[in-house]
Amino acid sequence: DLHKPIDKRIYKGTQPTCHDFNQFTAAADTIALLVGFSAGQVQYLDLVKKDTSKLFNEERLIDKTKVTFVKWLPETERLFLASHASGHLYLYDAEQPCGAAAPQYNLLTQGEGFSVFACKSKTPRNPLLKWAVGEGALNEFAFSPDGRSLACVSQDGCLRVFHFDSMLLQGMMKSYFGGLLCVCWSPDGRYVVTGGEDDLVTVWSFAEGRVVARGHGHKSWVNAVAFDPFTGAAQAPQPPELSGGEEEDEPPNPLVRRSPAVTYRFGSAGQDTQFCLWDLTEDVLYPRPPLSRARTLTGSGDAGVPVPGLPRSLSRSNSLPQPAGTGSARSPPPDVPPALSVGRFATLTLQERKGPPGTEKEHKRYHSLGNISRSGEKPPGGAGSRGRLDTAKVLGTALCPRIHEVPLLEPLVCKKIAHERLTVLLFLEDCIVTACQEGLICTWARPGK
Repeated sequence: DLHKPIDKRIYKGTQPTCHDFNQFTAAADTIALLVGFSAGQVQYLDLVKKDTSKLFNEERLIDKTKVTFVKWLPETERLFLASHASGHLYLYDAEQPCGAAAPQYNLLTQGEGFSVFACKSKTPRNPLLKWAVGEGALNEFAFSPDGRSLACVSQDGCLRVFHFDSMLLQGMMKSYFGGLLCVCWSPDGRYVVTGGEDDLVTVWSFAEGRVVARGHGHKSWVNAVAFDPFTGAAQAPQPPELSGGEEEDEPPNPLVRRSPAVTYRFGSAGQDTQFCLWDLTEDVLYPRPPLSRARTLTGSGDAGVPVPGLPRSLSRSNSLPQPAGTGSARSPPPDVPPALSVGRFATLTLQERKGPPGTEKEHKRYHSLGNISRSGEKPPGGAGSRGRLDTAKVLGTALCPRIHEVPLLEPLVCKKIAHERLTVLLFLEDCIVTACQEGLICTWARPGK
């Protein structure tokens, strides 16, 4: 009954900013809900057991900044993560107290642009762990479908993907400019899509560690992105080799080449009040290079050279663990790093990869754009120096390809659907759900139904 809420609460002095239901424990007798607030607190509620309510970070001793995102850990009853505008991410146990004094921390591990700390305490207390990720607010995070990897997007414009249990950085990508605001995984865990202040949606391959495509259709910041699990990805994509064999038996038809099979579909919602629907097709995901060019690059002996713009720990990111079920037919050979992917869209020449002297001068105009210059990263390739990520050096590398170096997608559907900026996007089996800052939640019939 959409006219009668099962629970309604009015808060004074602080506003709810995010929430998450525990889908794993949800049952007729329990609906566990987390709510994050603008002053930094996180509330635990059970909408069935009305007397069950807990407040974490109540005295704001853990973090005083607003909660940007909360999420239960996949398939757990008690553990959840909360990210803050401070750039910190905290792991909580819903059954443990927070402590009467500000927590003290021990450094557990650190890497390119991140550190992880454990709470110093003789008895268990919250937070169990504290992650410091990037610079500026940590805007959103998402677990991979298998629950092993965590993708985080920050105001410094970086997507960072971590192996959650080992706390190791598995991959990284930089926005064209400005902060990244939202992130989601494809249903099979092969791709990550981000949206942000560059008005673009960016598709990043987790298995290959590279930007696969960008989409341009929004006229303002992209607030929400989501894959449609009921279209495209439900039918497992065929490797390009298999489809190539059939074409030889048929007469060449240029129309067939222009309408390749839909492999994935995702949507985006923006501050321009527009909803866009995008198709990721085989010709974008598996570009077929000319054979001569492919042989030249794979045999060039460049595979061991760190790619400028990639942190040292990521310069051989072709050795990243592949998500379960990835087919070798669609991944590059292990000796080709993702920056040297030989697709027809990867137009980096070998000279460009070595970083000519003119590269920095040519792109200095980007220094003032967005929040890029506030990044807390070490300069790529600089082992000891502690400067910030230099946009001029990053642009044109695997970390952030130039616009013409990767396919630029056009939206399948682009429609203004609200009067205020859109904030939420969900794909359900029978409809699409959106919400906007006006407080309206709308359900939409799927295209073609």
